[in-house]
Amino acid sequence: MTLARYFEQVWQQGDDPFGYRSRWYEARKRDLLLATLPRPLFERGWEIGCANGELTRELAGRCRALLGTDLNPRAVAVARERCTGLRHVELRCMEHPREWPDGRFDLVVVGEMGYYLDDTALKAFANRIETSLERNGVLLACHWRHGFDARRSDTVGVHARLAAIPGLHRIAHYRDGDFLLDCWSGDATSVGQREGLR
Repeated sequence: MTLARYFEQVWQQGDDPFGYRSRWYEARKRDLLLATLPRPLFERGWEIGCANGELTRELAGRCRALLGTDLNPRAVAVARERCTGLRHVELRCMEHPREWPDGRFDLVVVGEMGYYLDDTALKAFANRIETSLERNGVLLACHWRHGFDARRSDTVGVHARLAAIPGLHRIAHYRDGDFLLDCWSGDATSVGQREGLR
């Protein structure tokens, strides 16, 4: 089954098939992800795998301009509804790495989608992120650690591939029994250093 068909079936279940709006697990994960970002504001952010826009809505408060992309048209439509009134947010249906936006970003968030890519696609995906990330930009990835039928890559492998992008330093890492969260940047300066605390 193609990924497009898989997500078509998933989104036939309703506007929140993964429980992003209803589960404490998801709310907690969003809070951890947002707290991991090393800067309060980014010029141009990109959320890859925006789903129904729950995280998109939160990231919008941290970006002057934000692009959200997802493979599924229904997901993008629901995300647009969620982000109504946020004129600096653009939502587009795209299949990565085959389709790719123009320009560069100082924040790229890869949320729960890297493991849908096989090794060849994942390598191309990481290579394209390298060309899209500003020199001192921030790359953040968060993925479920357990197996499921549509998975094509394991979470540790996805994060290792992203960590291998030249010029990036891991500036934050969180792992629990369910998910892995990593943040990398071309600028290794800590938040405390940036604010003169050390």
